[in-house]
Amino acid sequence: MSASILSSQEKEKKQPVVYATEADIGSLNDNASDSGDEYFDHLHHERTLSKALNSRHLGMITLVGVFGTGLFLSSGGTLANAGPVGILLAYLVVGLVVGANQMCITECACFMPVTSGYVRHSEHFVDEALGFMMGWTDIYSSCIPNELSAAAVVVQYWTDLSPAIFITIFAIACIATNAYNVRWYGEIEFVFGILKLTLIVILIVTGLVIDLGGTGDRIGFRYWKDPGPFVEKYTTGSLGHFAGFWKALSSVVYAYAGVQAIGLLSGEAEHPRRAIFRAAKRVFYRVFTLYLLTVFVLTLIVPSNNETIASPNGTAAASPFVVAMQGQVKVLPHYINAIVCTSAFSAGNLNIIKASRTLFALAAKGQAPKIFLKVNKHGLPWVGVTFACAFIPLAYMSVSSGSDTVFSWFQNITSSNTLLNWILISVNHIGMMRAFKAQGYSRELLPYKFKGTVFASWFSLFFSVLFLLTGGFTNFIHGQFDFGSFFGAYFIIPFSIILYGGYKIIKRTKFQDPKKVDLKSIFKDIELYPEPEYPKLKGWELITLIWA
Repeated sequence: MSASILSSQEKEKKQPVVYATEADIGSLNDNASDSGDEYFDHLHHERTLSKALNSRHLGMITLVGVFGTGLFLSSGGTLANAGPVGILLAYLVVGLVVGANQMCITECACFMPVTSGYVRHSEHFVDEALGFMMGWTDIYSSCIPNELSAAAVVVQYWTDLSPAIFITIFAIACIATNAYNVRWYGEIEFVFGILKLTLIVILIVTGLVIDLGGTGDRIGFRYWKDPGPFVEKYTTGSLGHFAGFWKALSSVVYAYAGVQAIGLLSGEAEHPRRAIFRAAKRVFYRVFTLYLLTVFVLTLIVPSNNETIASPNGTAAASPFVVAMQGQVKVLPHYINAIVCTSAFSAGNLNIIKASRTLFALAAKGQAPKIFLKVNKHGLPWVGVTFACAFIPLAYMSVSSGSDTVFSWFQNITSSNTLLNWILISVNHIGMMRAFKAQGYSRELLPYKFKGTVFASWFSLFFSVLFLLTGGFTNFIHGQFDFGSFFGAYFIIPFSIILYGGYKIIKRTKFQDPKKVDLKSIFKDIELYPEPEYPKLKGWELITLIWA
């Protein structure tokens, strides 16, 4: 069946779309199981999940995971470290790496759309031990409920009540959101995404009005000249400017964290291949364009030597946008604080989703107990959700004056895990392309593809490794060592090596032979489940790449 893909690409475009019957699928699955087609064996489990999401949901779920405290609150600290030009360059450089990485995960996920995509891709295209390592590091980082702790801090902008009260409220809300059909989760995140996009547009427009003199004094590029385009960090001169810029890179990496979630819910999407491709394109355009615009406006209206942004307290009071507007828009701090609350809530939801779906994917390969394959009548992997929710009480550690320090160390690990994800996504794409080449398949056979992705995978891999290795570089500067920072930046490296090496030794796994990687089963699936294409956008419709 896959041979027809190779020999009749033109005919496929002219043939009417014919969907396979359940009998066809069942028969093929039986034959595939007998012949060792692992992909179809995995699809047997995938079809027990709900198929309630579309590109609208996937795009917004990813978006709300990206637009959060990194932009609305932490960008002020990044500006203080790097200066206006330094922060812009940092967002541009990391944005290019993220864009390259997004191309890789999109091509892999559109070719092989499965739950917890990049974990399964690692096992399928590279090494079973790699998938095991990636899956369990993801579960580990996802089960640390740092977002609920952050939400409790944000709420203290309005009240002095104990953070434990709000941790409880947010925990109940997260559990309720994840206890029903995944579509309910998708719709909630869609609403939050619209609210965030609206806030970003308001901040950009209001910031430009202030900069151009709409409220009095015209600022222009004044703050680019004084205190200057760069900030000297740790030392003086050009080296100090570079150190400030590189420190900003570490912060900006985590502001972009979450874009890899685009392939997380592939198994629960209707027409997953086209939904992932469309959502991925729109997410990148939105994130890259709106991030750069927002940060550019920020550099115009807030000086990098402002004392408030240099010492953020985790609430809207320290937001650089609130500082810039200084009471001119009285409701703005409350709106920003509310959006940051939704960001923390969304991130908490995403972690439960990530942990439960990764457990499902690992269980399908026998790398986690089979009980995690159980789903309820709504197609929800309820055992995995219950497991992830069981770790929520750890959030109360942040309330204690003694345990909060240790808890913060483990919080930092979740950030390093983002870079590990990016590295594995790049490796997965390289492995998939090696298999294509070894078996004589052309890239043109990919259902959805980008130009230049072969180069993009190596570009993304190089810089992701570089960012991970230098993420804690400040600890190697005389007098700057901090154990919590060092632990958070580098613990993920030995932890992942132990998981990978341990599984590889015990199971005696080998790297996948490119000539033996199962591609035929996936091509069979593409033929059995043809997906109608979206109409091409024309004229004013192109604006939907950013907004709709």
